[in-house]
Amino acid sequence: MPSPRLAVRAIIMQDDKLLLVNAFPQDTDDLWCAPGGGVELGSSLPDNLIREVYEETGLRIAVGAPCLVNEFHNPEDRFHQVDLYFRCTILLGTLDDTWQDPEEIVTRRRFVSRTEMTGLRFKPDSLPAVAWGEAGISYDPLELLVKPRLE
Repeated sequence: MPSPRLAVRAIIMQDDKLLLVNAFPQDTDDLWCAPGGGVELGSSLPDNLIREVYEETGLRIAVGAPCLVNEFHNPEDRFHQVDLYFRCTILLGTLDDTWQDPEEIVTRRRFVSRTEMTGLRFKPDSLPAVAWGEAGISYDPLELLVKPRLE
């Protein structure tokens, strides 16, 4: 049986807004998440996160403390992923609509307020509480993978 996939994600706040990305080409789905991605062997968690955030947004970041462990799965195909979230700060760069993710996975990126999040579909469910919370590290129990909407 394969091991769960390990990924890292960034909680990046600016002017009391959270950075979210959409990883579906040509607006095929409206699901948003924190930037990040799969961990490569032989590279530290912070180094993986720095690479992923740069690829997806063009931003250079500093990685801070962990703040959330989230896991999700799809029982149909036995996919299971564990995401480790870290609080991060921007060192260099601004969001630019012309930025191209080299892997062409992330096509949209934006900062959103907590109020704006109420009108968005996002994962994990605990994302607003973690992003705007002052608590230490949180744990989300296993939740079902959200399938893309077909329109």
